[in-house]
Amino acid sequence: MTVGLAAGRGVVVVVPTYNEHDNLEPLTAAILAAVPEATVLIVDDRSPDGTGVLADTLAARDPRIHVLHRTAKEGLGVAYRAGFRWALDRPTTRAVVQMDADFSHDPADLPRLLAPLMSDADLVIGTRYMRGGGTVGWPLRRQLVSRAGTLFARTVLLLPYRDLTGGFKAWRREALDAIRMREANANGYAFQIETTWWAHRRGTRVSQVPIIFRERVAGTSKMTGSIVREALLVVVRLRAGAIVDALRRRH
Repeated sequence: MTVGLAAGRGVVVVVPTYNEHDNLEPLTAAILAAVPEATVLIVDDRSPDGTGVLADTLAARDPRIHVLHRTAKEGLGVAYRAGFRWALDRPTTRAVVQMDADFSHDPADLPRLLAPLMSDADLVIGTRYMRGGGTVGWPLRRQLVSRAGTLFARTVLLLPYRDLTGGFKAWRREALDAIRMREANANGYAFQIETTWWAHRRGTRVSQVPIIFRERVAGTSKMTGSIVREALLVVVRLRAGAIVDALRRRH
């Protein structure tokens, strides 16, 4: 597992996109500069701004870049599930990274995110809310919503991790395969909570790495009130399901 991983050998970086035309080319260049042996998978949800067309152009130039075209915008979770299945179908895949397309996640952090997988970690979470981490360029309201969301999820789900709503993660192949994607069915950012929850329930060894999260470079945020509401409902559903499972085991 350790040989070549820091350079990206056997690593698939999954990047969902929707209207990220202005970010895509510099982002893929930065990813491959940080982990030159990695594969970049762009999962485009039929972006009307031409992101998918640009992705095809980039893939034609560089064999390390691949594109998965989806027929409609169905949500972040749906796009990630499709990307994860693509990555796991490749026998050479050893690790899968998920990250945003808007430079909120710094590609230069990829080697640090992959490093714990070279020892005993199965899942590495890029964490804003620990020493060395933070956010840049966020208004106070968004900071409060993000922190409150993580606090709510941690409290209800009894999870020890400091950042449950972030989407910069690195998975060992076996860990990602073990959580069974069919159990993660949230469409929006709740997908991040859901996958960490299922990983934790299966005894996955989780490491947390501090990151600085920056406001997007170009384009507009995809965060909406409905996504926040979905996250709250998903947390409650997961807790209720755990309680029901515990009661069944007692009987």
